[in-house]
Amino acid sequence: MNVYAEGARRYRSIWISDVHLGTRGCKAEFLLDFLKHTESEYLYLAGDIIDGWRLKRSWYWPQTHNDIVQKLLRKARKGTKVLFIPGNHDEFARDYATLSLGEIEVAWDAVHETADGKHLLVLHGDAFDGVVKYAKWLAHLGDHAYTFALWINHWLNVVRRRLGLSYWSLSAYLKHKVKNAVQYIASYEQAVAEEARRRGVDGVVCGHIHHAEIRTIGDVLYSNCGDWVESCTAVVEHFDGSLEIVRWSEAGARAADRGAQEKLCEYLSSPTPGILRSMVSFARFTR
Repeated sequence: MNVYAEGARRYRSIWISDVHLGTRGCKAEFLLDFLKHTESEYLYLAGDIIDGWRLKRSWYWPQTHNDIVQKLLRKARKGTKVLFIPGNHDEFARDYATLSLGEIEVAWDAVHETADGKHLLVLHGDAFDGVVKYAKWLAHLGDHAYTFALWINHWLNVVRRRLGLSYWSLSAYLKHKVKNAVQYIASYEQAVAEEARRRGVDGVVCGHIHHAEIRTIGDVLYSNCGDWVESCTAVVEHFDGSLEIVRWSEAGARAADRGAQEKLCEYLSSPTPGILRSMVSFARFTR
């Protein structure tokens, strides 16, 4: 039986993805705060939790990243059913599918039954990304550009704060300005929804494109967790079976380190902001 922490927000299920532990862009303080102040019966880690690509190039693993791993293990020990579905950045863990790592189950994908009887396919989603599937070198190139964009965005907002200006997301701006990026998202969502339809389930929960969304595509409920690099979002299931996107920065995350405020995730005009990988920009030049 799950033991709930006092004062925690309680959900039946939680889905998070694209944390990218092992990178400087990971908003570890906010995710740790989220994990401390939420409890659930089910917790799905829908891929790219650890960024093996980046760790192969250079090692970066601060204490906060270790704290997140320990917190996930602790939740599993206390009764939360934690399922880890590896993505392309932590594909090394796919070798352990069907096994358990410290009471955390590892699987290629899963089917979750909601409180109201709906069946949701849970996967990362990289298999439906043509760039990752057919041009992995381009995906790695885009990953480098993505890191550079985050670095520019960080220092740009340091300057803006000193000038008394509000947070502004360079990546969100580019995402909404680049037509190919919008087309990429739509194509990805359609492909994932079609896979759910093919498997005969009612909906799908995925990650990969760092774009939080819950909407109906035809007869399929499409849900995307977003990420913990900029948008700090999760999909949650309430006890009546309904799904919601939780935006932790908007929920007033209580980050222990107040210096982390310079990393605070903000949302502009888009109802489902988030960040699209810079590899989309590279992909459009190959067409």
